[in-house]
Amino acid sequence: MDDPVEQRLQVVVLSRHGESTYNLERRVNGDPATDVPLTEAGRRAAEQLGRQLAPFPVELCVHTRFERTRETAAVALAGRSVPFETEPLLDDIDVGDLDGAPVDDYRAWKEAHGRADAFPGGESLDDAARRYARAFRRLLARPERTVLVVCHEIPVRYALNAAAGSDDLDGPVHLVANATPYLFDATALERAAARVESLVGGTQGIGAE
Repeated sequence: MDDPVEQRLQVVVLSRHGESTYNLERRVNGDPATDVPLTEAGRRAAEQLGRQLAPFPVELCVHTRFERTRETAAVALAGRSVPFETEPLLDDIDVGDLDGAPVDDYRAWKEAHGRADAFPGGESLDDAARRYARAFRRLLARPERTVLVVCHEIPVRYALNAAAGSDDLDGPVHLVANATPYLFDATALERAAARVESLVGGTQGIGAE
């Protein structure tokens, strides 16, 4: 008998949002309440994403609480009747007190700490990874067969590396281009969720619902 997940879900397209103003300014943002819109280049990239997705019968679009993901999705799917749904579990990492700081400050903090260490006033990389694994499993349970997910660089990176069986969620794929589609079938997404869970351990401290 066929796997019921395989019958239900055909493909999930994961995409990072288009270029944002903070990307251009090389600043970090982990607070969805902060207004960080797309740049003009980001909107053009979202339009290109839409052209790439044109052959796919997208039945649902999932985005995060960050406006840049919703804006990317709206541009990419303009003219198509696709329902949108917000998934907080795919939100960008909560960097707490570092929100709005230069990327170099964020990277310096990461280099001086372990994955289990929470950003001051925020969450840890491992806790964010647990959120993402739970989000992947929610996607697997969806009734739709083709789902577009517009989220952030880190969940896409983790999914790509985990699905490939890497021991490092940050490699070999590290840089994820804006507004670029990455296709996962149900088996690959299940493999990604399981690998993330095995690397970071358990489901404790998963954060946002």
